Amino acid sequence: MERNIGFKERRYIEELRILTKATALDCVIDDRFERVIYVIRQGDMGLAIGKKGENIKRLQNVLGKRIEMVEYAETPEAFVTNVFKPAEVVGIDRGDGNGPVNVLVKKKSDLGIAIGKGGCNIEKARILSKRFYGFDVGEVLLTPEAA
Repeated sequence: MERNIGFKERRYIEELRILTKATALDCVIDDRFERVIYVIRQGDMGLAIGKKGENIKRLQNVLGKRIEMVEYAETPEAFVTNVFKPAEVVGIDRGDGNGPVNVLVKKKSDLGIAIGKGGCNIEKARILSKRFYGFDVGEVLLTPEAA
């Protein structure tokens, strides 16, 4: 998928690189939930977060917004799993046709984590999956065994 990165996003990516020495592939400014979502290069997540999350705290102070980070993955399934962390995603159900993809979680407690407060986590998944892989995320569902 083709992604357009504006001037403000480039500035935020550069700020992350200067403060943490980690590389961000993309940056999304989400005004609805007042946050900045970084997509971090595979393997750089620990560097980006820092010890006890100190890099995230520093970045939040500098930018004045909440910071969220997602590690990039080559496959759509692994990427969606990374987006929903710390919820334990079992898999994604593509269904039939070009409809939205449903995300399957194992435990009922992971359902709330995956959706997030006010739907912020599922909205993050919708934005990033559309931006990187061109599909929509529909609902978060329990696996049939857990239900």
